[in-house]
Amino acid sequence: MIRKLKTIEIERLSVEEFHEAKKMPLVVVLDDVRSLHNVGSVFRTADAFAVSAVYLCGITAQPPMPEIHKTALGAEDSVEWHYFATTEEAVADLHAKGYFVYAIEQCEGSTMLQNLTLAADRKYAVIMGNEVKGVKQSVIDMCDACLEIPQFGTKHSMNVSVTAGIVMWTFAHQLIIE
Repeated sequence: MIRKLKTIEIERLSVEEFHEAKKMPLVVVLDDVRSLHNVGSVFRTADAFAVSAVYLCGITAQPPMPEIHKTALGAEDSVEWHYFATTEEAVADLHAKGYFVYAIEQCEGSTMLQNLTLAADRKYAVIMGNEVKGVKQSVIDMCDACLEIPQFGTKHSMNVSVTAGIVMWTFAHQLIIE
């Protein structure tokens, strides 16, 4: 018989312990993400994978907001975050700190996610775009490369929080799980 664990049986860090814990060398950047629920979901997934920080850019809402908290469930308090007026400023900040920056977008010459190879000694950032327009071309122009998630159906895009989860899992699989 398979028994589901009770919440109390799942050992999790406190917010204070999370702040002190080692983080995955990954920053998730939200480029003009409109939905507060998407923002909250990204925070929650960033907490699950011990992401270093979330950068909120442009029109992307910032905590504290009830709509963000509804999906983040408090992860907006555990995950470090910073706000930038433009995503271009965020990319410049990341480059100045030595990050390799990927746009998650369908671009000429994109690396398919399954072909991604990460170096354990490098810091990375991934930029998730607006729900309608994706990552701005001016931001893509500043990135080091583009990553694309292969898709096999009729739609040409996925929800930004779903995309973020897939990408964070892929980075975690290579940087902290293997």
